[in-house]
Amino acid sequence: MKLYKEKIQLASTGKMSTYLDVTEAVRKAITDSGVENGLVTVLTPHTTCAVFYEEYAHDKNEDGIESLQQDLNNALEKIIPYHKSADTYIYPGEEHYQAVEAWPNAAEYLPNGDRSALWNGDAHLKATIIGSSETFDVEAGKLGVGKTGYIYFVDFDTTRPRTRTCSITVMGE
Repeated sequence: MKLYKEKIQLASTGKMSTYLDVTEAVRKAITDSGVENGLVTVLTPHTTCAVFYEEYAHDKNEDGIESLQQDLNNALEKIIPYHKSADTYIYPGEEHYQAVEAWPNAAEYLPNGDRSALWNGDAHLKATIIGSSETFDVEAGKLGVGKTGYIYFVDFDTTRPRTRTCSITVMGE
């Protein structure tokens, strides 16, 4: 059995939920792995990010967000509103603020000591609901999905732009 791992770096905008199509990177990893039949798993180690499988919608809004992604944003907003104040969610609590303030790189997370930079409770909850990984079939050296299926990485954290990591693991023969 072969095992192939690859990590790709992705940039989120921080202005809104950032959706990134990683389908071609997954296809390339399968080719590079030499696996003909097996599984490929796509995952994120970040607690405010998720990986999901959806149809490519073609239509986009003025911000470049595909219609199905905007529909997902709208649906999630109904059950998990954006974190707009310290009263929106219990998270982060005083102990979490103090822990982050003690980190050597605290300024990255709390620019100018602004605690509102940690108001991303909604992003954590949305990522929890969507999930951190997806696993797909590899058949005859190809990604085993339909023609309209695409793999997306989403960063729900809107507190600041970041570089994110997405792991692709291919296993099989």
